[in-house]
Amino acid sequence: MMKNTLANTQKNKPGKGSKPEFKWQTGEYERHADFRFTLPQQFLLLCKLMEVTPNQLLSDFIDNLSCSSWNRNGRENARSKLVEYFVDHGYGQEYYNQDDIRAIFRELEAIGLVWPKGGKMKLIELSSKWQRKFYRYWFKKWFAKPRRIP
Repeated sequence: MMKNTLANTQKNKPGKGSKPEFKWQTGEYERHADFRFTLPQQFLLLCKLMEVTPNQLLSDFIDNLSCSSWNRNGRENARSKLVEYFVDHGYGQEYYNQDDIRAIFRELEAIGLVWPKGGKMKLIELSSKWQRKFYRYWFKKWFAKPRRIP
């Protein structure tokens, strides 16, 4: 059972006092959220056997599924399997067909690939600013697409 407990306080939250990038990033879609849920015993057993913390496993899952620019090396296979996991579960298929969903992930992957690894701070800051703007464009493009299956 999972429960999203959003604290009303900004204390200890990254981005304290900053506005959300999108108007809809509130409540269940707030970027800085604290989740509290019961982890299945089997999940904890697996984590302990492999000596990977639940936090690390869930963070890796999120980074890979979101095609993040962070820590990409050697994760292509895991990312592609997570896209199939997402599609197989039917997520978003009331709005997009499977080809569109795969295209959404391919575009996310392309955005994530454009990162100046080892670049100077000024280039990293410019790239980060460009990514934020491009993510806005990308989201609006897909959100504005007719939201029905052809």
